[in-house]
Amino acid sequence: MMNFAWIILGSALILGIAYRTYGFYLSRILDLDDRRPTPAHTDGDGVDYVPSKTPVVLGHHFASIAGAGPIVGPVIAVAFGWIPAVIWILVGGIFFGAVHDLTSLTASIRHKGKSIGEIIERYVGISGKRLFMIFAFATLILVIAVFMDIVAKTFVSVPEAATSSVLFILLAVVFGRLMQMQGISFRWLTIGGVLLMGVMIWLGNLFPVELSYMTWVILLLGYCFIAAITPVQLLLQPRDYLNSFLLYGMLGFGLAGILVSGPSVEMSAEITFDVPNLGTLFPVLFVTIACGAISGFHSLVASGTTSKQLNCETDARRVGYGGMLIESLLAVMSVGTVVVLTKQAYGADLASLGPVTLFSRGLGGFMSSIGIPTEYGVSFVALTVSAFAVTTLDTCTRLARFIVQESGRDKGKQKTSAKRSSFWKSLRESRYSATLIVVLVSLALLSTGQFQQLWPVFGSANQLLAALALLAVTVWLTKTNSQRWFTLIPMLFMFAVTLSSLVLFSWTQYQNGSFVLMILSLGLFFLALALLYYSWRALKSSAIE
Repeated sequence: MMNFAWIILGSALILGIAYRTYGFYLSRILDLDDRRPTPAHTDGDGVDYVPSKTPVVLGHHFASIAGAGPIVGPVIAVAFGWIPAVIWILVGGIFFGAVHDLTSLTASIRHKGKSIGEIIERYVGISGKRLFMIFAFATLILVIAVFMDIVAKTFVSVPEAATSSVLFILLAVVFGRLMQMQGISFRWLTIGGVLLMGVMIWLGNLFPVELSYMTWVILLLGYCFIAAITPVQLLLQPRDYLNSFLLYGMLGFGLAGILVSGPSVEMSAEITFDVPNLGTLFPVLFVTIACGAISGFHSLVASGTTSKQLNCETDARRVGYGGMLIESLLAVMSVGTVVVLTKQAYGADLASLGPVTLFSRGLGGFMSSIGIPTEYGVSFVALTVSAFAVTTLDTCTRLARFIVQESGRDKGKQKTSAKRSSFWKSLRESRYSATLIVVLVSLALLSTGQFQQLWPVFGSANQLLAALALLAVTVWLTKTNSQRWFTLIPMLFMFAVTLSSLVLFSWTQYQNGSFVLMILSLGLFFLALALLYYSWRALKSSAIE
């Protein structure tokens, strides 16, 4: 019987070699050069554009992209078989996801830290940009609504996690202020911050905060508003940086537990090509495992917040390519938490417990082999997942704010009067009113409850976002006479995955009588075709001067 420790060690070795070889090769093709100043220096504003230390930017980026995605997706996708799941995570992470993240980040820093939508406008046209921005904004609002619901319910059911999360925010503010002071060792400051996080977890267990669901929703929306408008170095950066150590700790303790316990793979190596209530292996496997292999949400983070904080260009490889590979390792570990079960036990536990609880119990069990009591291990894992859900919330709010502000700078023709046009333009360009718009729209969607009906299409929408980001980068590389095969091949594959997935999902929803989801899926399908058409037309036109 196979020992899963060999699988996790082999995966870590493969990902490490990929970073040293393919990651370095791509950085040479993209001509990452520290002599070229980054937007954080050339456009620094002290709010969004702030040059930062590499560990801090990596912590922010990693905390933003590694929410529940690399846990939920792989655990569910094991239904097709653990072997195809691990293969897709490794191949997808190295040749698809890490390339997607690195090139999105590089394209953004070469265009003054602008978003993928702005890059589409320059190389494809204003119509392409508008389609992409509407799609990206709708996706972010859906994520905010869903994660707001998840976090609020978690805080109601586990008030200890609520207390710890609030204390983490207060610690982040103090940490951010100290980080800006001269004469304080960053290393010792980090050690102190991590130790205090442990104290706050202990305090959370002693003093749980019990509030109603709606109270938590209002408080979380208020937090998101403040987090989205304050300078990144005061809250967003230190919070994400400190939170990243929760995930590093979870990874480290989990790896140590796996190596010490040497769990056997009880699940058979059988591959299931058609899973009831899930679909066929192609394309569903590649849509289900998004974070951990490739996720379009990463392009919004890379070109939205991360690109504005890079201190030098070569950090793009460490943060973009390296950050994705760490997430891939987490995804492989997620597979490991369920392959220790038989296929029958896995199916029963997944249906009764859900993927996050199943993951928490599995990883907590591994940690018990290194002396951590199982109940504490399970609680630590659950707290880590909820902490990253909050991180995703504030990052998504800031990203959606960027989109609203960019829409205010739209150079398209205005059909309204000059006075009214000027008012709406200034309203959208202000970071305060733009953030308020995002918060109110998110609250409106949350209050209707429609997000629960829309969420099933998110997997396909997220992967379509990845395909569109790769499309934008491929057009940029083509227009600048650079090599493009390393983005072109993943782009074509992701379009094949998402377009076929949307067609199959539309047909399923039609059979189920869910016409709203069917229309939405077809709308995304035709949106992708429209952007492909605009891009093809742009490539046929003369090169941009």
